[in-house]
Amino acid sequence: MTTPILPRPPSPPAALEPEPEPDYARKWQAFGAIAISFVTMVMSMSMVFVALAAIADDFGMTLRAVTWVVIAEALTISALMMPMGRLADIVGWKRIHLTGLMLFAVGALFTALAPTFGLLIAARVVMACGSAMAQSVGTAMVVAIFPTRERGLAIGSQTTAVAIGGSSGPIVGGLVLQVLPWQALFLMLVVPMSIAFVAGYLILDNETMQPRRAANRPPFDWGGAVLSAIAIVLLVIAINNPRRDPWISPAILGSLATVAVLLAVFVSWEMRSRSPMLELRLFRNEVFSLAVAARLLGFMAATATRFLMPIYLISLRGLEEAAAGGVLFLTSLGMGIAAQAAGRLSDRFGSRPFSVAGLAVFVGTSLPMAFLTAETPITVVMALLLVNGLGMGLWNVPNNSVIMGSVPASALGVVGAFTNLTRNVGNVTGQAIASGVVVAVMAANGFDIPLSRIAGTPGAGAAFIDGWRAAYLLVTAYSAIGLALAIRTKPQFELAATAAH
Repeated sequence: MTTPILPRPPSPPAALEPEPEPDYARKWQAFGAIAISFVTMVMSMSMVFVALAAIADDFGMTLRAVTWVVIAEALTISALMMPMGRLADIVGWKRIHLTGLMLFAVGALFTALAPTFGLLIAARVVMACGSAMAQSVGTAMVVAIFPTRERGLAIGSQTTAVAIGGSSGPIVGGLVLQVLPWQALFLMLVVPMSIAFVAGYLILDNETMQPRRAANRPPFDWGGAVLSAIAIVLLVIAINNPRRDPWISPAILGSLATVAVLLAVFVSWEMRSRSPMLELRLFRNEVFSLAVAARLLGFMAATATRFLMPIYLISLRGLEEAAAGGVLFLTSLGMGIAAQAAGRLSDRFGSRPFSVAGLAVFVGTSLPMAFLTAETPITVVMALLLVNGLGMGLWNVPNNSVIMGSVPASALGVVGAFTNLTRNVGNVTGQAIASGVVVAVMAANGFDIPLSRIAGTPGAGAAFIDGWRAAYLLVTAYSAIGLALAIRTKPQFELAATAAH
């Protein structure tokens, strides 16, 4: 019988024991092998948006139909993230990571060579399977190769890699599409992913990363994996609402009701399982629960800016795509800078001050964004985006560090996957709510039109600004609730870590 995973005690005596000093060069070599895959996967997710129009033209598809290139990937990653994290805890992180990199590269190759749109979608699903496998263990591996006292540095460095990938995707995609067909975008992904595979195979060491992995493997929780995957897929589809059904339609309400039933069955199953996929007793740990809730709200708030700001800059202000991309890059720049600083400083002074400060910055930038107009100087918008990115890096890294530091080492894989899943669900939910609020306000003002037609429709700009203001006031509320949760989160284990530092 497998012993259930229980939350880590607030102040474990082991935290005061000195850790062996890791090999400095080896530590950063291992991080580099993982970071290459992170940059490549995140870059691929952001640059595919640039290629959608070209893919639609090539296969004779509508732009609405071609969005399934993105939706299929999002559904697959969301469904597989947690099961792959748990499977990696059982069979080994390195094995799942390398298998994921191989599937990603194969999927990218077949996406570029796909002769039909259906086969392209199938190839994208293969890519997404690989991405889910690699992402599910990425955070756990990064945390494991650094000593506990450098957990903030580890997660900060990972966040910087994610910021580099997210910001470079549209830039690289735009430059490549100016001279080459869209297939080149996917072919070029094979090169860095092959490098990441070889580096990971030669450098990463399971015995070092998972020294306490049980020799007798516990059974994999297939029931929990299937239940969670179906519930998450239905939730993401319902929130995305690809058919644009009314939010109180039988289809949407029925989907949400089904999700609620599936989650209830999932909870019951996991509580009775001898080897659960996700140990739900972790949520009895107040630090873990509060940090997860703050993470969900933080990403719900952050995604509104990534979704609405391009519409504001391009459709309302009339900026060219390249210029808008340069303005939006400031958010990623701020996040990358703050992530490194917050990671290093939280190792020394604790996570809570930086989580609180970051979410306070979020509140402080979201409220002024609610009152932007078509005449607001672009320099003001740029300053808000840069500071907003700084806030993102300040709270994201310490928040993730608190979550990963409040669970036992045997659960790092599945909990690392869970933090990524929380981010994805927060992004999807925040985007759906922000777009729904803007569209609803515009419709109430008599402008039931696509957001892309704002600039060419007289009066639509003013209606958009009304919807924008309502959406950002809601974003401010998310941020404020997240800030309140961060203030309440007091990770006691940091007392021991600070004393040992």
